[in-house]
Amino acid sequence: MAEGDTADGEWEYRPVQLSGDVSRLTAAVRLAIQAEFGGWELARVRLYPGGVRKVVLRRRRSSRMLPELSI
Repeated sequence: MAEGDTADGEWEYRPVQLSGDVSRLTAAVRLAIQAEFGGWELARVRLYPGGVRKVVLRRRRSSRMLPELSI
């Protein structure tokens, strides 16, 4: 997991902040690349004054990411 990533049950989350000078098209392309190659999907987008977008991406945790159980 990258810095800032969190996990909750079956999901892991990645916050992404896009500055106000990033166009809507560029933001969409960046998020599409994350979705295509990282398996992420859009969980939430918030638009703040000045055009800053705070995005939360999520994806299901795979079994290889879950901690192993010791028996």
